[in-house]
Amino acid sequence: MKKLLLTLLVCFCTLSLHAKELRVLLADGLKKAQVQNSGLVYIYEPDGKKYKVSNPETLDISLAGGKLSLGTLKTDKTLIIEPAQGTKLTFQKNLYTGKFYVIPKGKTFRIVEHTDIEDYLLGVLPYEMSYSWPVEALKAQAVSARTYTLMQLKNKKRTDFDLYNDTRDQMYKGSGKVYDSVKEAVGATKGLVLTYKGEPFHTYYHANCGGGTDDAKIWTGAKGPTVKPLQGASCSYDTHSKSYTWANTVPQKSINSFVNKNGLQGSVSKIKVASRSASKRAITLEFTTAKGKKELSCAKFRLAVGASLLKSCKLSDIKKNNRGFAFNGHGYGHGIGMCQDGAKGMALAGKNYQQILSNYFPSAKLTEL
Repeated sequence: MKKLLLTLLVCFCTLSLHAKELRVLLADGLKKAQVQNSGLVYIYEPDGKKYKVSNPETLDISLAGGKLSLGTLKTDKTLIIEPAQGTKLTFQKNLYTGKFYVIPKGKTFRIVEHTDIEDYLLGVLPYEMSYSWPVEALKAQAVSARTYTLMQLKNKKRTDFDLYNDTRDQMYKGSGKVYDSVKEAVGATKGLVLTYKGEPFHTYYHANCGGGTDDAKIWTGAKGPTVKPLQGASCSYDTHSKSYTWANTVPQKSINSFVNKNGLQGSVSKIKVASRSASKRAITLEFTTAKGKKELSCAKFRLAVGASLLKSCKLSDIKKNNRGFAFNGHGYGHGIGMCQDGAKGMALAGKNYQQILSNYFPSAKLTEL
């Protein structure tokens, strides 16, 4: 690759920070990376000289000997790539509009995007809910995702970033590619969050609740009473989805591995539901081997064997077969908060986003930031 010559910019104006700027971790543990710019970008260290790249380029970033290299610039400090208005940055096939902070971390570096909360939502919605769905459902998703984001910002364990760009927080692939329906949904709900008694709360959501949601503490394991909006809700609008009912076989090897790691030795010969929630979701499962029996969390079991295989813990039947155990159930996901298929069904039935949110988060109030 050609050596990029950075041009020193003597006079410049910095972009003002948005009121709710977020820091999203895009990648970690890197030794090399490429970022493409569609137009003018500024490259600089914090409080350092500012350079510009005027034309579209491939910016090769590497780290060696504790120093970052980008073109003719070398530094052991954080490097910032700031796109001018209208310029997009491409990284790992996704398009971004925020500033990239390239942060050295020992022998590797990470890339963190600094972006506005509303722009962030433009890159979340189409990957958490299909952009082709009714706009009222997308509006409900926008409010839920915005509120959930605010709650995640309270995590003080993260130092130079606020959010992961995957399911550890919310799926995010940048705001450089925007769908009209998503833009409408985010714009129409700009600044709106859900609160209960004046405070935001974790507005969880999932694909399909299988006919009703549960109290959040069933999934989180939290002690004490849950806020009223997260105590569970009825749902009669999710039956249209293929995820409403399902049947899959979980391999014997995966099941044995889970119970063996959790204190029960031997091969599992029987599984039954030991306890259920109000909406008939399994809380604990009883596993039997030649060595004994043990009750274990269904939520933990689901994550261990694969959440896309054991789609939910709302189980209707469990049977042994020659490959493992056949599970039949309803819904897809943890079953807490907003049912996305239900939100779609409500929107198709003519309900607006306020009515959707009111159904899944009863007693919550829409509040402007």
